[in-house]
Amino acid sequence: MRRVLLDERGSVTAEFAVALPAVVVVLALGVGVLGSAATAVRLQHVSAESARLLGRGDDDRALAAVGEIGGSLSVSRSDGLVCVDTRAPVPLPVPLPPVSARACALDGGD
Repeated sequence: MRRVLLDERGSVTAEFAVALPAVVVVLALGVGVLGSAATAVRLQHVSAESARLLGRGDDDRALAAVGEIGGSLSVSRSDGLVCVDTRAPVPLPVPLPPVSARACALDGGD
C-alpha cells in the first residue's frame, strides 16, 4: 500500500477561512453605503421641509423635523431666502463620513 503524502483534505476549509473575512468586510461596506444613501434621501427631504417651515416662521417644527432623524441644522438668511444645511451620521457603525444636505426656500413666503 502506498500512502499519499500530499493529502488535500482540509484545503477547502482553509480557503474558506481566508476568504470569509473579506466577504464580511465587503458586505458590511455595501450595507453601509446603502444606509448612507437612504440617510441622504431622508436628509434631503427633511432639509427641504425645514427650509419651508422656517420660511413660514415655524421654527419649532423645523427643529423637531431635523431632530427626529438625529441630525444637526444650520440656517442662513440672505436675499429673501432661508437656506438650511443639515448633517446626520450614517446609522450603521461603518467608517463612512456623515451625510449632508442643503435646501433653500423663500423667506416669509406662504
